[in-house]
Amino acid sequence: MEELVKEAQVNTQNEEPKEEIPKEEIELKKKEEEIKYWKDLALRYAAELENLKKAFKREKEEYYKFALETVFKELLSSIDNLERALEAFKQSENKEALKEGVELTLKSIIQTLRKFGLEPFIPSIGEPFKPYLHEALSTEEHPEIPNGGITKVYQKGYKLHDRIIRPALVCVCVGKKDVKEETPQEEEENIIENE
Repeated sequence: MEELVKEAQVNTQNEEPKEEIPKEEIELKKKEEEIKYWKDLALRYAAELENLKKAFKREKEEYYKFALETVFKELLSSIDNLERALEAFKQSENKEALKEGVELTLKSIIQTLRKFGLEPFIPSIGEPFKPYLHEALSTEEHPEIPNGGITKVYQKGYKLHDRIIRPALVCVCVGKKDVKEETPQEEEENIIENE
């Protein structure tokens, strides 16, 4: 037993004392682990964000691809009615019945389009030309309509909700001098000059 004690003493004398790791090194390792954790987290979030972008893009493409599905479903019955009217015309050649069928189908189409926010508009003769509502196809002089007024309407326009999707095609009056409206101050000056 003595030998074991001596051997243990010799072994403890031969062992080198453990080096203590400086605090700065421990802190540095902790910071490196923290940096690694946050970097990994950032990479995962970046990958998730990229996947979300791809998913949104797919959904958007899908939405635009089938956005008008309900409009087209509503219009299918009108197309069927037009086809039936043409078939009936081949068999009977009754022009009045065909005309009535086409008129009813047109009404149905217009009602369907109004249901989805499409509204036709027809400018009135003499109404001032407005470039955001009208497109001038021609110009002409007109004795009763002031300069810049609409003299003819070639084609009605359409609005989708509040946006013009097709301007009305019109003819605009030019060449005739505008009837100048005087302000109250100008009227007074003219009256004083004439007295």
